Amino acid sequence: MSFRIALAQCNPIVGDLQGNCELIADAAQQAAANGAKLLVASELVISGYPPKDLLLRQGFVAACDRAVDELAKRLPDGVGVIVGHPSSRNEPGGHTANAASLLYNGQVRETIHKSLLPNYDVFDERRYFRPAESLKSIEFDGRKLGVHICEDAWWGEPNTTYHEAPLKQLDPVEALVADGAEVLINLSASPYESDKPDRRIAILNRHAAKHQLPFVFVNQAGGNDDLVFDGHSLVLDAAGNRVIQMAGFESELLTVDVDDLPVQVASADESREGQLLDALVLGLRDYMGKCGFKDCVLGLSGGIDSALACYIAAKAVGPKHVHGILMPSRYSSDHSVDDARQLAEMLGIDYEVVGIDAMHRAYELTEIVGNDLSEQPQGLADQNLQARIRGACVMIRSNSHGWLALATGNKSELAVGYCTLYGDMAGGFAVLSDVLKRDVYGVSRYINDVRESADVIPDNIIDKAPSAELAPDQFDQDTLPPYPVLDAILEQLIEHEVSPASLCGEFPAETVRWVVTRLDRNEFKRRQMPPGIKLSERAFGSGRRMPMAARFDFD
Repeated sequence: MSFRIALAQCNPIVGDLQGNCELIADAAQQAAANGAKLLVASELVISGYPPKDLLLRQGFVAACDRAVDELAKRLPDGVGVIVGHPSSRNEPGGHTANAASLLYNGQVRETIHKSLLPNYDVFDERRYFRPAESLKSIEFDGRKLGVHICEDAWWGEPNTTYHEAPLKQLDPVEALVADGAEVLINLSASPYESDKPDRRIAILNRHAAKHQLPFVFVNQAGGNDDLVFDGHSLVLDAAGNRVIQMAGFESELLTVDVDDLPVQVASADESREGQLLDALVLGLRDYMGKCGFKDCVLGLSGGIDSALACYIAAKAVGPKHVHGILMPSRYSSDHSVDDARQLAEMLGIDYEVVGIDAMHRAYELTEIVGNDLSEQPQGLADQNLQARIRGACVMIRSNSHGWLALATGNKSELAVGYCTLYGDMAGGFAVLSDVLKRDVYGVSRYINDVRESADVIPDNIIDKAPSAELAPDQFDQDTLPPYPVLDAILEQLIEHEVSPASLCGEFPAETVRWVVTRLDRNEFKRRQMPPGIKLSERAFGSGRRMPMAARFDFD
């Protein structure tokens, strides 16, 4: 016997129904040529994921249903295709379902709905969808297929502080097995987090081993807004062994015979830093491409944050499409300018030097700001002014040429407000907004040691003490706790919501209090930052919803 299934790891564009259908039609032709009987694509691939409030726009879901009908007519005969899409077909009261349909020989043959609708972190599916009222297998080619959608495989996972575990609901996978499923098939749009690929494999392994059935997992690839989907689609045999592992962070189509599965494959040797880098490059590339930007511009300070952001941009869109601006002031060191120039030349990007001293002095002499600067020379207002002048220079280039302006601040700085509104926070995309300072260093070293044959990020940029260079002899650690301590506290506060009292047993109480106060006080700044790329369990943005005007005593 033979039952060949093709896995289509696609990169859809949200709302591009025609383009997304073309992706599936092309994959179906290739699957047919490879002798596949069935093609499986990812969750909501027709609409793209996440469609968000497009689902509420009148006519959008109906257009998705029509697109599925038309797609069915275009597909090659003899090949079944399972696609994810939003649907209001046969839904009472105009409700919408997160659906998956089997298309075969010109028709929509079967449709199933997602049962468990995630409503935590960045997910808000109960806002849009109605859950399935029943679960059943799909019959195709003499087989019963246990088709289910993303979260339906995550039933019973440990609860978190912000994840309502569906303890009172039926395990969808178990229900499908009870209905006679012979192979389990999961359509996913599962965003990347730094430890998620391993967590997924453990979850799927549990299902396959428990029910002694092969498991096919197809995940979306690509970036949409602040989310990156890493792919890593895979197939497990009936013992739970991984026998097929598709690439991470790229589109791919692969065909496998579930009646004659290969032997267990070795796990992919992907370091944490390598995955973070791939996610950052893909996230920026797709944000620019899907929003219509070909070029980007950023300030190069000679520091490690802008150096890493510049490298990511060069890899995402090519060095010819990256434009750097070096903007030294009277406080800039010669080595910082030299380091920034060396970086630009190593990467092969276009760059220019625009000194800001004359502009800075013009502000100091003008009557517009009165005595505010002269009374506190080199004070906070004066330091922020320099950052805002630089931000204005970057935005002028952005407006003049249609380039996307990149902000380069990291998560550690954004967390405690060590950043300037309308200055270094200015831009259209914040490349490193979910990267703690420790990972900025880790990824930069990984680039030099593993990804590149030469040290493209100059050693001096990595080795020197970080400084904003907005005042004489200024260093980050004069204001901030040491970054290893700061990052460890922030990770516990942000990702795990650990109480400050608990942290005081591990870190100095005064330091914990300072970090907590700064984290809460600067929520207003983060509400105004550009979108970035979610890489952690909880990134700043839609997944972390903290009040700005609030007061709570943690003692």
